Amino acid sequence: MTDQTVTTAELAEDRPMKQALWRGFCRKCPNCGSGPMLKSYLKVRDTCTVCQQDLSHHRADDGPAYLTILIVGHLMAPLLHVMFVNFRPDPLVLATTFTIGCVGLSLYLLPRLKGAVVAFQWARRMHGFGTAD
Repeated sequence: MTDQTVTTAELAEDRPMKQALWRGFCRKCPNCGSGPMLKSYLKVRDTCTVCQQDLSHHRADDGPAYLTILIVGHLMAPLLHVMFVNFRPDPLVLATTFTIGCVGLSLYLLPRLKGAVVAFQWARRMHGFGTAD
């Protein structure tokens, strides 16, 4: 008999992490890179329209939202400080401008980070993505 056990390192080799993350960030299927991953703003398709990769196993619940808040906060807080110290705009103008900036950046990043989280789970074979392609 031959030993048919496969280590985690061997499983990860056929699913490159960087490529999967980039494809997910671009909102494409992590397997083929050409099919759209999302069918609406944040709804993940059950299967890829091109390669039929099953994407229904994803568990990208609150992770993308937390990452979005983390990134937007770390980008906008120092910028807010620099703008206030150097230019001293009217507080209402500053609050309005940065509110629009935060909302816009959040709306831009959220679907991309959701795609990256789903792609990460796919590349690491988490939550049922398993060995079957």
